[in-house]
This record gives sequence, C-alpha cells and structure tokens, in this order.
Amino acid sequence: MRRTKKVDGRILVGDCVTLMNELPEGSVDMVFADPPYNLQLGGDLHRPDNSKVDAVDDDWDRFADFATYDAFTRAWLTAARRVLKPEGTLWVIGSYHNIFRIGTSLQDIGFWLLNDVVWRKTNPMPNFRGKRFTNAHETLIWAARDQRRKSYTFNYEAMKELNEGIQMRSDWTLPICTGGERIKDANGRKAHPTQKPEALLFRCLMAATNPGDIVLDPFFGSGTTGAVAKRLGRGYIGLERDEGYAEVARARIEAIEPLDAADILNKPAKRSEPRIPFGALIETGLLRPGSTLADPTGRIHARVKADGTLTTHGPFGDIRGSIHQVGAAVQGAPSCNGWTYWHHEIEGHQLPIDHLRQQMRARMQ
Repeated sequence: MRRTKKVDGRILVGDCVTLMNELPEGSVDMVFADPPYNLQLGGDLHRPDNSKVDAVDDDWDRFADFATYDAFTRAWLTAARRVLKPEGTLWVIGSYHNIFRIGTSLQDIGFWLLNDVVWRKTNPMPNFRGKRFTNAHETLIWAARDQRRKSYTFNYEAMKELNEGIQMRSDWTLPICTGGERIKDANGRKAHPTQKPEALLFRCLMAATNPGDIVLDPFFGSGTTGAVAKRLGRGYIGLERDEGYAEVARARIEAIEPLDAADILNKPAKRSEPRIPFGALIETGLLRPGSTLADPTGRIHARVKADGTLTTHGPFGDIRGSIHQVGAAVQGAPSCNGWTYWHHEIEGHQLPIDHLRQQMRARMQ
C-alpha cells in the first residue's frame, strides 16, 4: 500500500501578523482564514427557557470599533498576501457582521475576487429572540493573489465529480459541526466555539490545492484546516495565539491517518490531456479505413476514409469532411462533437468513438 509522501505540518503560537511576517515571501499555495467575526454582542444570549446560549463571547472576538477591526483586517490580509505564491489563492469565511468589510479590504489591498460562496447550513442555530431571520448561512470569499495571474489552481473536474458530474455551484449545503466531529475538552464542553466542519475544508482544499501544496491558516483554532490537509496529503502551517487551542489542534491532528497517495490524485482536467486527432486512430489501426460509423440512433451511417475524413450519402446530399463537420451537416446543426456523436461497434457494443480516443490516450501515457 503506497502512502502519501510526508508533508510539512507546523503549528506556531503567537500573533498571526508577526508570525506571517517571519515566513518566507511567496512560500504558501493557499490561505484559509476564519478570522474573528466581531459579533458585537451586547450581553448574554438566552433561550426562551432562560438557559444561556453557548455563544462566542471570547476576548479575541472583541474590538473597540469598526475602525479597529478594519485595521486588524488589513494587517493580516497584507501579511497573508506577502506569503502567498504569485499563483496562490485565499479563502476567507465570515458572517454578515464582518464579511462585507473584509471584502472591501481584499479589493483595496489588491486581491482579485474569484467567487463568493454561500455555505447554507442544514442545521443552523435558531434565532431565539424571534426578532430576525434565522442566520442560516455564512459566506466564503475565494480570491486570487492578484488580477494578473491566470494560472491559479482550480480543480474543476474534481469539483464536478464530487457533485455527481454536474458543474459545482457557489451555494454549498453542508451541516455545521456537531456530534462526534465536535472537539470537546476534559469537562465535555466545546473545545472551540467556532469549529468549522471538515466537509467545508475538504471542499476548499480539493478545489484549490494539489497534493504536496502548503496551506496556511492564520486563525488555526481547533485545527480543522490542518486535520483535513494532513488527510489529503497537503502540508499546513497553523498560526494560533492561544496555547490552549494550539494544544487541542496538535492532539487532533496527531491522530489523523493520511490517505493513500493513489487515493488523493485528482482526475486530470480535460484540457491537460494530450490532443488526439481522429486520424491517429486510423494510423495506429484502432479504426480501419472503410469502417462504418453510425449516429446514436443507428439510422445515419458514414464511411471512414484513409485521410481521416468521413463520407455519407442521403437525403441531405453527398457530404465529405471531418467527424465534426459531417456530424453537424447530417443534423442540420451549426456544430457537432463528432467524438460523442459517431458510434462504432467495439467488442460487440455500439460505443462513441471517444472510447477509442481514450484507449489511444492510455497508450500514450
């Protein structure tokens, strides 16, 4: 059984801006940030039965005013942008309390926004006071380091496969962190109040990183980013100013078993596959001149010529051309993907000639 190559994993304790400024410039492939939300709670929150809600009321989420929060945001974003590789990307998550302010700072600093993603929670916390809509989602912003770079990582095919072969949308329906995934302290209380579900980080890392990449999390908390990164064969650098949270993260990540190397490789993007001209099938003998191809219904036929063209005769006249040109002509369509339109008998089954193209690619690889 082939294991993933050992990758770098570090947890550093201290101020995130100071620590990022000590890291080499252009040294990480992706940043995932879950910064303080600046919830601006005015006091304790209670349920209708007067029991206290376990809400975020820690000192790290308290800021004197919006100006202080904005200065903090610009400082950590600037530091994060410095350590990102030129082709790197950043994910940041927040609620309505802070995400719009962060979005403005991102653009002011020079990041280029790629998507905003809505994480719709299947099991959100109710609005106990009944004076507002239930806060059932959070927003993620995905941004490139700058507009000039077009070569950032996006594993489109992997995202499509995770979504049953359909292009993945920017609204993600996932549950919040509950049950056995929730990290507890020795007294059975939440080890961290804002622990994110691993499914959310799994999707972000699968979308925007490759095995061996380094992911930086400047607000490491209970270590969800590190846990998912280790499992998926990515390196991680976690920055956390609270030693207690850092210790929770260390113990959690230590117990993670990385997946086998072969199991984390993404499906190759179609645009990265070697180009196979139709004529190559004829040259290598996978398809013989004189063979007959048929449309999906089996009613229209075309004959393969030695020069890689097709000929057909019928009510639409005599036509000769490429697999795409002839396919379009017989349908009266402006264009046609001949690889999927034309079928050929392969091992007793009528299959698209794209099946032969894949055999050719396998030979080349």
